[in-house]
Amino acid sequence: MKIFLKFIQIIYSIYAIMVFVLLMVVLFPFVILAGFFKETTRGNIIYYITTFWSDAGMLLWGMPHKTFGAENYKPDHPVIFVFNHISYIDIPVLMKSLRRYRIRILGKIEMSKIPVFGFTYKAAVVMVDRSDADARARSVNKLKATLKKNISVVIAPEGTFNMTQKPLKEFYDGAFRIAIETQTPVKPVVFLDTYDRLHYKSIFSFTPGRSRSVFLEEVPVKDYRMEDVEVLKQKVYGIMEAALIKYKASWIKK
Repeated sequence: MKIFLKFIQIIYSIYAIMVFVLLMVVLFPFVILAGFFKETTRGNIIYYITTFWSDAGMLLWGMPHKTFGAENYKPDHPVIFVFNHISYIDIPVLMKSLRRYRIRILGKIEMSKIPVFGFTYKAAVVMVDRSDADARARSVNKLKATLKKNISVVIAPEGTFNMTQKPLKEFYDGAFRIAIETQTPVKPVVFLDTYDRLHYKSIFSFTPGRSRSVFLEEVPVKDYRMEDVEVLKQKVYGIMEAALIKYKASWIKK
């Protein structure tokens, strides 16, 4: 029985990958057209395109999504969104969760090397090359400039997939340094089901089912100074950890 179910999952995963690729090919000409606009307008258009991509993909994958707590957040000021990173489909879920807001995502430069997808990726995210100190500095400066345009930024403070059995892996300082330096509030969001929908170990582990994200309390930074980065980081970590435990995220093992 297990062998049969695994075979069905592989077939479904192939279908899901084909849907992803087909949508990418269909939408790619619109990404090309967006390239003729100025940077901010181009970015906004591409985010509309990728939101539609996420909507269509998750619909066809059989992954109905609900966002909780967004009604308590008024997007009248930029924030630094931080989220838990545990699956390849975190980004589609992110796009659905933040669809009401003007955002830019901080992303790894390695993803830009993927054919076709990389072109869209480069146009949509602020890329960071962690192996190059100068490149990291340029990325941070671009994020600061984005915030000044009243556009929120999105950062995965874990830096990469959480492959532990804890709610979260340790956070990097970057998001919290930027928050304090620019006096921008931090807004945590947690994803509860992406681990179950697509495991980080294999792209052939797609599983249909529910998808949920939860907006958590906004963390003001007006009373924090640069020497308080660790304090702010641990506060946000604690808020997100408590939420993942409360909602019984499936990867947590005692």
